Amino acid sequence: MRSILPRHIAIDSVDVWTQDESRVGQQGSLTRIWAPRGTRPRKVRQQQFISAYIYGASCASTGDSFGLIFPETNTKSMQIYLDRLSAHIALGRHAAVVIDNAGWHTSKELLVPNNITLIPLPPYSPELNPMEQVWEWLKQNHLSNLTFNNYEDIVDRLSIAWNDFSNNVNLVKSMCCRQWIDNLSM
Repeated sequence: MRSILPRHIAIDSVDVWTQDESRVGQQGSLTRIWAPRGTRPRKVRQQQFISAYIYGASCASTGDSFGLIFPETNTKSMQIYLDRLSAHIALGRHAAVVIDNAGWHTSKELLVPNNITLIPLPPYSPELNPMEQVWEWLKQNHLSNLTFNNYEDIVDRLSIAWNDFSNNVNLVKSMCCRQWIDNLSM
């Protein structure tokens, strides 16, 4: 990781974060549910198209996490997210943020704050990003088999789901820990 970080950053001041986005909306997720044997429970699936996007990042070593909800994914949203994440990072710490290769992550228009270094994953490797598992957990435990009335309802329920995840430091650490991330920190 030394070759990726600016030379003036002390390696012992770096925390590795993983970041990603996920869509949550009216055409949401269906998951399995418990039902008495021999019954076929009905699930409602909405046909509308209103959705929101959550940008989230977590640090497995500290259990810290940070999320924001936006109406769309683009460079402007990513810039706002990085600026707010930068303010969230502890004073004197530097965040090496592992990202995928979405266009808004690699845009030339993106101004990365001084206390953040973006580290792209190899192309077509979402399985390497622990945040994918976080999205799956949020949807399975909070956001599946639901109907949403409007955008505000989506934001409210998504906020509750994210706060449940991010307030549980042990859950954050266990879901986001990966050996390859530990190796980056060395």
